[in-house]
Amino acid sequence: MNKKKWIARGCTVAILLIAAAVMFVIGRGHTVYFDNKTAEYEGVEYAAFQRVNVYVKGERAAKLGKRERGMATWIGQHFRMELEITENKGDEEKTVPVSITLPFGMDGIVVNLPQLVAGLPQEVWQSEFIPAVPVEEEEEEIDTGEDIGLGDF
Repeated sequence: MNKKKWIARGCTVAILLIAAAVMFVIGRGHTVYFDNKTAEYEGVEYAAFQRVNVYVKGERAAKLGKRERGMATWIGQHFRMELEITENKGDEEKTVPVSITLPFGMDGIVVNLPQLVAGLPQEVWQSEFIPAVPVEEEEEEIDTGEDIGLGDF
């Protein structure tokens, strides 16, 4: 009887650990930033698109012009989006479905769309978003005019 209890407890703990590991991977949240900026790789320039509409889960997450950035949040490692791209002014819009695997250790991921669509390696079009730390300016002492340097009379 005692042996059955320990087996049941062991199985319960194993199931909970497996469920926790699966939820840790599946439930990981990411913020994905989309850059529509001209970038260079190995001497080749990848020009920003005239206009890009980014659709995530069927809803438009961003409408980007040249040198603009949008964002979306995503739970899980396999990110899917659809891009409606107008490469140059007056061109027809083309639709490009995209599916990428997000890195496990990054919360904020920047994706350069022109490099992604060009088919470059992931380490080229993907980088980690690092927020800029605001620089605090030192307060300057304001002269109130109380001491005008005439000395004591």
